Amino acid sequence: MAGVGSKIVFEDDKVKVWEFDLEPGERTPLHTHELDYVFYVIDGAPLEVFDADNNDLGTLDLNSGDVVPIRVEGDELVVINDPSRRVPVTHAARNAGSTRYRELLIETK
Repeated sequence: MAGVGSKIVFEDDKVKVWEFDLEPGERTPLHTHELDYVFYVIDGAPLEVFDADNNDLGTLDLNSGDVVPIRVEGDELVVINDPSRRVPVTHAARNAGSTRYRELLIETK
C-alpha cells in the first residue's frame, strides 16, 4: 500500500506534510489514511474516488484555494465541515480533469 501523497516535504513529532500531484488521467495507488488531516488545493481538478474493490464512489470537484479538513471515524474519512461527505479510509483517486492537480496534505499526529 502506498503513502497518502506523492512525497513527504516535512515531518516532526506533531505533523507530516505531503506534496500530492496527479497529472490528467493519473491514478493514485490504493492507500489508507490513518491520521486526521487537512489539505489545501494548489491547482484544482475533479478527482474520481474508488474504494478497495475499484467501485466508483463519485467525483470531488476541487478548486484552487479549497481547504478541506478530514477526520478518521472508524473505517471512514469524514469532511469535518460537511459530515455527509464520507469515503473509506482505504481508497484510490484519479485526476478526471484536463490539467494537473496539486495539493498540500497535512496529517496531524
